[in-house]
Amino acid sequence: MVKYSRQREGILRNLQSRRDHPTADMIYDSVRKEYPNISLGTVYRNLTFLTETGQIIKISTQMGADRYDGFIKPHNHFICRECGMVEDMEYISCDEMILQASGLFPGLIEDCELQFFGKCKNCLSGQ
Repeated sequence: MVKYSRQREGILRNLQSRRDHPTADMIYDSVRKEYPNISLGTVYRNLTFLTETGQIIKISTQMGADRYDGFIKPHNHFICRECGMVEDMEYISCDEMILQASGLFPGLIEDCELQFFGKCKNCLSGQ
């Protein structure tokens, strides 16, 4: 059994209240307002725990720091290759791709994640 942590709950609440897909540093800066003595290491440890227990989603953007999402219902992400913005997208099921990939792979494929990459509307318009 894992010990209850007010700081962990604060991190989770913070993530669930936002849709900007923050980095650990952004979460740290925000959570410090409520918990001034929290360390960056504590934030990282709790983000790892919350990810491993399925309470948040970790998004590897391939463009710098990982991002985190407190909205865990099935959905996809768009990642802008120019500015690094991460935005929620409506869920597109992986079922067809899993069926197709299963015929090409001798193991058991259980799940997949879809991420879409390109340029966001702000980068396209030069803003």
